[in-house]
Amino acid sequence: MKRHGWVGLGVIVVAEALLFAGAPIVGRWFTPLVWTGYVLVADALVARLCGRSYLTTDRLEGVLVALVSIAAWWLFEWYNAPRFWRGGDDLRGLWWQYHAMEPNLLLRRLGYDWAFATIFPALFLTAAVLRARVFSWVRVAPWRPSPACLQVAIAAGVVAVALPLLVVSSWLVPLVWTGFALLLEPINHRRGRPSWLTALARGDASLLCALLSAGAICGVLWEFWNYWALTRWTYSVPYAGGVKIFEMPVLGYLGFPFFALECFAIYHWVRGLLGATDAPGVV
Repeated sequence: MKRHGWVGLGVIVVAEALLFAGAPIVGRWFTPLVWTGYVLVADALVARLCGRSYLTTDRLEGVLVALVSIAAWWLFEWYNAPRFWRGGDDLRGLWWQYHAMEPNLLLRRLGYDWAFATIFPALFLTAAVLRARVFSWVRVAPWRPSPACLQVAIAAGVVAVALPLLVVSSWLVPLVWTGFALLLEPINHRRGRPSWLTALARGDASLLCALLSAGAICGVLWEFWNYWALTRWTYSVPYAGGVKIFEMPVLGYLGFPFFALECFAIYHWVRGLLGATDAPGVV
């Protein structure tokens, strides 16, 4: 493993040790710390397996992934709580709430952005490792969706993206985690951007399988590490909300694989708007 992978592993181990030793600063900043360590480890593995990564060869790409990750999660925060910037230690949202937040607003914003910046890199690097080592062999009969099918998906995506903003209801959270995938993945496919639909048209299911699995893996780790942190989030949903694994209602884990597809679609849509035409180096 590359040297920065060992650094990342050290960050995870030290952060865990200090958290359980009762260090309050680490407890408050545990999420961005431990996920920075995870990204370093995953990036080092990708560099070893693929010969390139965000921190070794594709640094500009890595910066863009982090920036889009921050912007996308602020978009999701808007869906969850338009009153997000109001003060208080218990920030109520429709679906998730943050607790024991940093009282200084500037430091709080730093903590938000730092944590949010790790989301897309963690998903994409995990997917790259899985695609290289676990799913590289997965092939299916080539499937190319018809133009009508793509139009229906885009229309459904528009409805799914708009409805939670027009009808404020805690029942609509699944639309937030699927709407942008339905809307943007067909657009990326039609415009020749990186797309799992395009890969399926070649009979390659490795990207789809890797993204779905990366969402599941990162989802479990998000909830596992969040459960022990001092500054953390909890959920309030109307369906089976009391049946939990860590803080996440058990049905919520079904959303993580689709969330990975959505993040992939959002990133490559933004990347395409910036004029990128080449395939990315990582995923």
